Amino acid sequence: MPTVHYTSHDGTTRTIEGNVGDSVMETAVRNGVDGIVGECGGSLSCATCHVFVDPDQFDELPERSGVEEEMLWGTSEDQQDNSRLSCQIKLTEGMDLRVTTPETQV
Repeated sequence: MPTVHYTSHDGTTRTIEGNVGDSVMETAVRNGVDGIVGECGGSLSCATCHVFVDPDQFDELPERSGVEEEMLWGTSEDQQDNSRLSCQIKLTEGMDLRVTTPETQV
């Protein structure tokens, strides 16, 4: 079962086991994780699910699409090299992912 460790900007961490095929955003919203809004429901049109992936794990994920790259320019907090939209990260079997949420999404 995949696991996601969500760390808020203040350092608080919540660990949640998710379902294979669900997104990091869906898992967060379903479990009331603070810091991930997911306003568009994962349709890649709002950028309110911005996260910073642990730099040691970033290259393990599929590359960002061109649309995701464009959406990251509209985030409330400046994007970093390890920025992703959590709606675009699908959970896979055995995944143990660490992400940090920005201080604000809106």
